[in-house]
Amino acid sequence: MKYLIHGGIFLFACWFWPGNALAQDSSLEVTVSNIKSDKGNIRIGLFTKEGFLKAPFEGKMVKATREGVTVIFENLKAGVYAISVVHDENENGEMDTNKLGIPREGYAFGNDALGKMGPPSFDQSKVEVEGGGVKQVLKMKYQGSEK
Repeated sequence: MKYLIHGGIFLFACWFWPGNALAQDSSLEVTVSNIKSDKGNIRIGLFTKEGFLKAPFEGKMVKATREGVTVIFENLKAGVYAISVVHDENENGEMDTNKLGIPREGYAFGNDALGKMGPPSFDQSKVEVEGGGVKQVLKMKYQGSEK
């Protein structure tokens, strides 16, 4: 009986202790602003380090609106994810670029990261998701535009 009581107290403490080992799945809310038009879709992808910009761990697509969009990724396992956003204005399912590889459509990355000669790294655009809800507010960027 003594061990049962001590075990129950231990489980009770673990359940309510911040950052406990029994942490529940988390959510990530991503809000994208500065969308230049209502054309097309906004594609938001979450990536692991191994699949960064190759294969999204999870992705969502919503109709573009100038007012901005918000998506919520629910039931995420605790971990580190990078965020990539594309404004797919012509709805062809890819990021359109010019002959030099410069994007013709809007884009954003986690932490509003920018790369120097290409996209930012995983580490620059990562967000740690661990227990509860995490929020990221990102501003869409367009090449050759003040927006």
